[in-house]
Amino acid sequence: MQLWADASAPAGNPADAPPPAPLISGWNIPAPNDVVEMPKAVAIPASGDVEYTYEIVPTGFTEGKWVSMSEIRPSSRENVHHAVVYIRPPDSNWLRHAPVGVPFTASGMTDEQDRHDTHTTKADILLVYAPGSSPDNWPAGMAKYIPAGSDLVFQMHYTTHGRATTDRTKIALVFAKQPPAKRVLTLQLTNSDFVIPPGVEDYRVEVHGTMPNDALLLSFFPHMHLRGKRFEYNILRPDGTAEPLLRVNYNFYWQLSYRLAEPLPIAAGTTLQAVAWFDNSKNNPHNPDPTAAVYWGDQTYDEMMVGFFDVAVPADVDKSQFFIRQPAMQMHDHAR
Repeated sequence: MQLWADASAPAGNPADAPPPAPLISGWNIPAPNDVVEMPKAVAIPASGDVEYTYEIVPTGFTEGKWVSMSEIRPSSRENVHHAVVYIRPPDSNWLRHAPVGVPFTASGMTDEQDRHDTHTTKADILLVYAPGSSPDNWPAGMAKYIPAGSDLVFQMHYTTHGRATTDRTKIALVFAKQPPAKRVLTLQLTNSDFVIPPGVEDYRVEVHGTMPNDALLLSFFPHMHLRGKRFEYNILRPDGTAEPLLRVNYNFYWQLSYRLAEPLPIAAGTTLQAVAWFDNSKNNPHNPDPTAAVYWGDQTYDEMMVGFFDVAVPADVDKSQFFIRQPAMQMHDHAR
């Protein structure tokens, strides 16, 4: 192995390579029961930064839908840094003054609360997409829930690549054949209060929080930007030791989701920890500027530290109910 590495990792005999995987032109999930697409295409310029773009799409569902599988498909994949599809129930006040069915950004909002709402939300997440991420495909008896009359809110982060184009992202939904016993919620551990010094190659950022109620831990999806190096999730025990759940070498260009082979019961009060390491040195070939201090921000030359994770709870418990804590439980402000 060392000789192969010292020889600049030469390719082997092409005849010994396995056949290439077939390219899939359709969905990676079974034929969907419904496809929700952004009604109006977003114009993406040839260069420069693109502000986070939102589009609100009414589902028209006259009854609640349990979603056992879902997949996000951008029409211009090379320009989509990430996409998050949120569920906005009919009784939600989130982005209530925003236009429906057309793209909009924070800078275009005249209402101060709406501008604030484009930067933070407690809305339930239907699915997160990034290059390399997998569709949702929940085990039997588990599903996500879209209440009747809900809207889907597409949050789109676009990057430019030298030519103007457009994008109309869509999401495919497969409905559960019967109501499940468990409802899946996507939660996150986030730390936005950090400054990565110039030139530092192993900068550590950490966040932790206690689970407000019992749940089954299902999967993880870490998210950083170009200086992301490593990411891990742990359970912190009362004696201060850490039980590792996931440790990965991070690659911004291939962001994977990680499903536990068996769901892990997590008791109320358990402390979950997410830790990220960043390489802001000149040895990082993806580093936009190793001489600059780096802060949290939306663009790829900024940084993020988000540890998404999925849990299963009783089917009649929604996200707001799940965060009604036991009297002794306190959750870190960065976890939601």
